[in-house]
Amino acid sequence: MFKKILIANRGEIATRIIMTCREMGLYAIALYEAPDQGSRHVRIADECVLLDSPRGFLDQEAILRIAQEVGAEAIHPGYGYLAEEPDFVAACGAAGIVFVGPGTAVLHTLRNKIEALAKARAAGFPVVDYAPVSFDEGDFKALEVAAEMIGYPLVVKSCSGGRGLAERLLKSPLYLEATVERAQMESQALYGNRRVYLEKAILPAHQIGVQILADKQGNIIHLGEREGSLQYSSRKVVEEAPAPCLTQALRERIWAAAVGIARLFHYENAGTVEFLVDGDGNFYFTEIKARIQVEHPLTEMVTRLDLVREQIRIAAGEPLGQTQADVRLDGWAILCRIHAEDPWRRLPSPGQMRRVRLPGGPEVRVDTYVYSECDVPAKYDSLIAKLTVWGEDREQCLARVRRAVEDFQLVGTPTNLPLLQHVLCSEAFAHGRYDTNLLTTEFTCEPQRESYFSDLAVIAAMLYVRRNQMFRPSVPPRALNAWHQDSRRLPE
Repeated sequence: MFKKILIANRGEIATRIIMTCREMGLYAIALYEAPDQGSRHVRIADECVLLDSPRGFLDQEAILRIAQEVGAEAIHPGYGYLAEEPDFVAACGAAGIVFVGPGTAVLHTLRNKIEALAKARAAGFPVVDYAPVSFDEGDFKALEVAAEMIGYPLVVKSCSGGRGLAERLLKSPLYLEATVERAQMESQALYGNRRVYLEKAILPAHQIGVQILADKQGNIIHLGEREGSLQYSSRKVVEEAPAPCLTQALRERIWAAAVGIARLFHYENAGTVEFLVDGDGNFYFTEIKARIQVEHPLTEMVTRLDLVREQIRIAAGEPLGQTQADVRLDGWAILCRIHAEDPWRRLPSPGQMRRVRLPGGPEVRVDTYVYSECDVPAKYDSLIAKLTVWGEDREQCLARVRRAVEDFQLVGTPTNLPLLQHVLCSEAFAHGRYDTNLLTTEFTCEPQRESYFSDLAVIAAMLYVRRNQMFRPSVPPRALNAWHQDSRRLPE
């Protein structure tokens, strides 16, 4: 086992990884940039090093150089861009440093989205319809023909993409050229590659991810599925495990397909095999996320396994600690992503978090880097916390997560907590009858409780007091009376 691990990431995932390293007795080294100097992951690491590079966490050479200087034996990339960068993995290997994640060959294959879909289809797995070629700048005529052949709606995706970035849904050919140009520009900016490809969109659909663990000895197991259908701007908001949309028979077929696809690509370490499920119960493989994912606490809550620990063990060459028969999927879990953003205009809102009060109670977990009076830098993603709760069944879990969101207090900069409350109390979510369309259309909300309006009245009163006494102090008329002023005079 390693003794020193460098965490090449920041924020809540860096905090999460450091905690496991400390529990395993490993020396955790954190990287940080100047805006993140006060972040929690810097405070709890055994050692921290300033990453002084204009490219930040995209600067592979700088990160590798620091790892060598501090004597790190392994690098954990979290779920950042480096997690799926085969050139970085190869450079780590050449430097004698173990990369915590899949190997170079696997990442090269999976990064070529079209090749990966073709390989899965050839092996007999159902995949989404897609154009078999990719398109660069100037290939618009060919792209237009391919789009007509696939049919609308379709999705324009970056060949090097992931995380929903450089991805655009198109329902008609009206804005095809503008949409493709935008996706290509984003792809160039994010991945240094303008090439895009087309996939047939399935609308509405359910987004299902099956968690996989695979060791270097060829053993592969699944840890159940998660549903991430509640999305906006290609970003998941509320997720849960297990998926309420699946029957047990369909669930087991998807699990078997996920293990088969992982074996097909000779997958190693932790990863997620993703599918889309249509309204008729047909499922289609879309891609493998070759990293630990943001929503991994859901799986940890229903399996009671530490996925980061498993990642590190596998990277060190140890076999899986459990067989498929050992895996127990128990209860229900729901996860909410909390972003520093305007909840209604959905724009980032960096700033200082003046006061933080985290929810507690049984089976409530918060992964975060924020604390009272810490900064939320504008430079990074707006995700500041993940709230995950567990219950014996969905009903208990839903009641618990609603209470936990109500108890969550973040003062200083707007967050999406009001939107989360709105989603959790919607009838569609309460009954588990939702799909990828829910957050793109209006949804109703249960009437607010009386305590909600009482809280609003108190807030309005406090604001009135602050505005009229703190910023424009006034003197009561009786205090201006000569008799009153004379009574305040000290005896001479």
